[in-house]
Order: sequence, then C-alpha cells, then structure tokens
Amino acid sequence: MATRTGIVLIFLAVFAFVAAEDGESKESVIEQLVVETLVMPESCTITSEMGDTLQIHYTGRLMDGKVIDTSLSREPLVVELGKRSVITGLEQALVGVCEGQKIKAMIPAHLAYGKRGYPPTIPGDSTLEFEVEVISLSQQTPWQKLINDILPLLCLALVPTLLGLVGLYLYNKAHAQPQGKKKSKDKKSKKK
Repeated sequence: MATRTGIVLIFLAVFAFVAAEDGESKESVIEQLVVETLVMPESCTITSEMGDTLQIHYTGRLMDGKVIDTSLSREPLVVELGKRSVITGLEQALVGVCEGQKIKAMIPAHLAYGKRGYPPTIPGDSTLEFEVEVISLSQQTPWQKLINDILPLLCLALVPTLLGLVGLYLYNKAHAQPQGKKKSKDKKSKKK
C-alpha cells in the first residue's frame, strides 16, 4: 500500500511540475502583433494603407531562429493590402509603412497559422518573426478605391433586392390565374 501511495505521489509531483512549466511557457507566448522599425528612410511622405500594393522582401523564422521562408533569392513578393494574400499578422504589420522601410514583426499564432500550423514546416501554435523590407509602394488609384470601397457595399444592397424581385415574381406567378382555365370555365357556363 505504501508503494502505491509513493507512486501516486511521484505521478502527482511530476504532473504539477509539467503543469507549472506549461503555465510559464504560455506566459512567454506573445498574444498581439509587435512591430519594430529596423530602418526608416530619410523621407517618409507616403505610408501604406489598405488597398495599396507593396513589393517586399521578407524572411520568416520560427522563434528558435529556423528560417521557414524567404524571398531574398526570388523576385520581391507583391502584396495588395486587404486581399489576404499573406497571413493576417503580416498584412497588419505592413499597414503604415514607407517605401524603403525595414521592419521586424513578431506575429502571434492566431494571426499566423493558428493551432494547426503549416505542417511540416510550421508547428501548431507557433509565433513567427518576419523581417521585411518594403521595396516599393503603389497607392491605390481613385478608381481602385471606388471599386474596393463602394462595390462591395453596392453588391450587399443588390443581393437582397434581387432576391426580393425573384420572390415577388414567383409569388405573382403562383397566385396568377391561368388564362386557359378561365376561358374554359366561361365556355362551360355559357353552354348550360
């Protein structure tokens, strides 16, 4: 009996130690996006906004320093802000940057690949670190702004309107008296 009690106490002690370690490691995980400017150009008159197009070079790393992806050996990556062509945290980090600016972004898992990760390269619940250089910045034209801002709202208004018109058409069609049956009833009543 004493042996069993000793084994149970050892298991409880190990469990408490592991739980304490997990609690400490979770406190060190970042919960929100952290962006640090590494290099700022001398003049920064235009900053990026949603809808703008950026060309960037980037290097993404896990917190242990392992490189998960880089564009340095390729052409710069073209990112249109608001189109979700990159992970959410990176897109958020690119809002408000200048051409020529270099940033470092610490991206929490929920703004990157979440609990699933991106096997086999990125484990689940991974915080990522991206170093990004903005090569060029093209602001959206007034027409692009109109299309990006107004067109979705217009579509939202048109869908219920079209559904209402289809419903009205179907209602009228279902409640309309067929012409052929009305004439045949009139002929039958005249024959009597």
